[in-house]
Amino acid sequence: MSTVMYRAIRRWATGLVAALAWVAVGAQAALPIDHWVRPDGARVYLVRTDALPMLDVQVDVDAGSRRDPAHVAGLAGATALMLGKGVAPAAGRPGLDENALVEAWADLGAQFGVAASSDRMSFTLRTLVEPELLQAAVGLAARQLAAPAFPAEVWVRERQRLQAAWQDAQTRPATVAGRRFAEAVYGSHPYGQEPRPDTWAAIDTTAMRDFYRRHARACDARITLVGAMDRPAADALVQRLLAGWADHGCAALPPVAEVAPLAAAQRLDVPFPAAQAQVLIGQPGMARSDPDFLPLTVGNHVLGGGGFTSRLMQELREKRGLTYGVYSYFSPGRHAGAFTVGVQTRPDQASQAVDLVHHELRRFMEEGPTEQELAEAKASLINGFALRLDSNRKLLDTVAGMAWNDLPLDYLDRWTEQVAAIDRAQVQRAFRRVLQTDRWVTVVVGGAP
Repeated sequence: MSTVMYRAIRRWATGLVAALAWVAVGAQAALPIDHWVRPDGARVYLVRTDALPMLDVQVDVDAGSRRDPAHVAGLAGATALMLGKGVAPAAGRPGLDENALVEAWADLGAQFGVAASSDRMSFTLRTLVEPELLQAAVGLAARQLAAPAFPAEVWVRERQRLQAAWQDAQTRPATVAGRRFAEAVYGSHPYGQEPRPDTWAAIDTTAMRDFYRRHARACDARITLVGAMDRPAADALVQRLLAGWADHGCAALPPVAEVAPLAAAQRLDVPFPAAQAQVLIGQPGMARSDPDFLPLTVGNHVLGGGGFTSRLMQELREKRGLTYGVYSYFSPGRHAGAFTVGVQTRPDQASQAVDLVHHELRRFMEEGPTEQELAEAKASLINGFALRLDSNRKLLDTVAGMAWNDLPLDYLDRWTEQVAAIDRAQVQRAFRRVLQTDRWVTVVVGGAP
């Protein structure tokens, strides 16, 4: 262990007590978010916390799978995967293959990752702020962002692994149910596209380079930093991280169509030899920008998102013993993500479970939650709110989500009072506006004929 690393770890250990104290107090106080827009267009969000000598950084760009052309579904995910497989020679410095890159990050005691979701591609860096380590970690991350190698021979190997994993996944009823459900709910929208062996086969490293250059650019990037750093240092760090994107341009990206509402109900019964039937019921739900996001969130906590206290759990498990667990959730994104109810049950009980879920959905939309259900849901959400902010990583995720969705800087400060003010009429009105009782998609994989 290097002397610098040893000193950094000692500082981390001695700062732990202070960190816990900050969590206890800071979670109840206004969250200080410093925000500015750089000359290159990048939007920066900084939460300074000096309790630990650590920094977490997340860079988000509009390079999620919603940008995948249909014939190369999986391109965003493949690009994110290959961004960690090596650095090309640049600026007089030799390249690093995937093994050398892994060793370089291990030597620094830092972490760098890339992931693609439906809406965005996210680059994350975690490092100690000991000056020597910080400069080295930021430098290595900047090299990875500026000059990914995209080695063709590694992609051949990874593509074979992805294709084999896909084939194996088709033997699991949950995978089949999820695929059929997404196809039915989203139709031709990119949210419903699934990478398959043939679409991965159509992807090469040239396509990855083009995709990366077109979508990874500073002009519409959101950068979130949480840790022991002030604004001047944070701005200099962002400048260094994004320097390699200066020549990526900023051409307007084509708009992505909205998710189309369903025209009618659809029932899909898929034979499958399995001990448990997989049931998914739902339809397009809400986008994250929906003005009723909080009433829908509170209402879903009552309906199926509150664990053992939820109405669906009480009706299907506690009263009738049809399942060990049932849940519901919204998947809000830049477009309307699915509202989903999921349950596993014995194949001979699948039809009974489906009928009961449909009944409870209709009843909830007609009557809404009771006053007691609403009060308990709001108390549960409010009491658990501080747990969303009790670590650097959770703070990073939360503030990065605010940045990506253009939420106001005081969103977290006002969240508790906004949730507390929600009433039954708001919940009922929101559910009736977003969901339609006569247009559910119902998928049963493995149920009795």
